[in-house]
Amino acid sequence: MSLKKDEQKKILVKYDNKEKIFKFRWTLYKNGGLVVFREYDRIVAQNVLYLRHKNRSFRVELKTRGADFYNTPYMLVKFKEFDQKSNKALFEIFLSDDKGQIVLEDLNNG
Repeated sequence: MSLKKDEQKKILVKYDNKEKIFKFRWTLYKNGGLVVFREYDRIVAQNVLYLRHKNRSFRVELKTRGADFYNTPYMLVKFKEFDQKSNKALFEIFLSDDKGQIVLEDLNNG
């Protein structure tokens, strides 16, 4: 999935009887670093991701660590590449959910 500057990605996260929205966007690409703002479950954070470093991705835990302390479902957002011509950043999103409790729905594509 590719995003232009300040284009927001919204993903609906559903589990049990809950629905939460995960949002992220990037605001700056400079010296190989991509500044990403994200929000999930009232937690707002900022990451700087780099293509040629260990910090190419960030992880978002999707449920609180109750009984599933060791296998908390999470989403991993990975920065894949930056297209200088179109000025877009390419991301991959992975879901780790051993028990199959989480449903993700892309809100940008209807």
